[in-house]
Amino acid sequence: MDATVTTGTEESVWGGGNQPLGASYGKMMMWFFIVSDALTFSGFLVSYGFSRFKFIETWPIADEVFTHVPFFHGNYPMYYVAFMTFILIMSSVTMVLAVDAGHKMIQKKVVLYMFLTIIGGAIFVGSQAWEWATFIKGDHGALETKGGRILQFVNAETGERASLADFSKTLPEERVKHESSQGIWFEKEGYKTSFSLNEVVEGFKATPNILIRTETINEEGHKTVLTREESLAKLKDAVMVVEGANLIHNEYGSRLFADFFFFITGFHGFHVFSGVVINVIIFFNVILGTYERRGHYEMVEKVGLYWHFVDLVWVFVFTFFYLV
Repeated sequence: MDATVTTGTEESVWGGGNQPLGASYGKMMMWFFIVSDALTFSGFLVSYGFSRFKFIETWPIADEVFTHVPFFHGNYPMYYVAFMTFILIMSSVTMVLAVDAGHKMIQKKVVLYMFLTIIGGAIFVGSQAWEWATFIKGDHGALETKGGRILQFVNAETGERASLADFSKTLPEERVKHESSQGIWFEKEGYKTSFSLNEVVEGFKATPNILIRTETINEEGHKTVLTREESLAKLKDAVMVVEGANLIHNEYGSRLFADFFFFITGFHGFHVFSGVVINVIIFFNVILGTYERRGHYEMVEKVGLYWHFVDLVWVFVFTFFYLV
């Protein structure tokens, strides 16, 4: 068929009509949304990349941060994040099977594969919520210096991280900052740690096998561990105790790391949660036979485009945030 269409005395080189490339209006709008959203995620990841390489010498090492697995105690670097990634990718596979079953007008298979996709998405969202809670709660605790640097602790004998609870002393002191006599209108402190700075300092001085580890990464790719004398001298720079991570403090290292973690993974998690909600709606429509009566399952295909996009974005987030 000739691509040139003649209308009266005018010639048009566009013969797509009102459905360019044979795509429906709904599909075209979904693609427009995906492209715009891809640009948004690209901006976030580029910002993360610039920040990381600007502070590359003090950036937290992901293998030392994401080491937890639910119901298991120990050091399992990246295991659970890899499991989350596998679940999300498999949910994309089940979505492909749901779309294929829709093309063949097999309602029962669409119901099955949509259900599996929803389960996979729910597991991922729940796992991400657990990961957030663990990250916020913290692992071992650390000290923060006047310049915002983080001082962590290690056991000189084993070389492993030491928790504040392993060596801190309990001192008979009142850790109350907000009192009615001071005229400050607060009922309770917003950020209160398990140990005070004095308790950590006194416990450190009384435990000779504990050393300080700084944020700086050495030539071997590990955080720099100070000698006992250097540790005692560095301890004087500490101004507060830090447990866990939030938008202001981060026991794992640079606070920018926590900022980007919450923002990027939270933004992606919101997309996955939204996708699960939409999939549930489509799932019940399939059960009710809505698309059987329409004679096509195009809505399942449009939702599938969104779900594949969310999965693809996570691959980039997982690669640049956790692996590189």
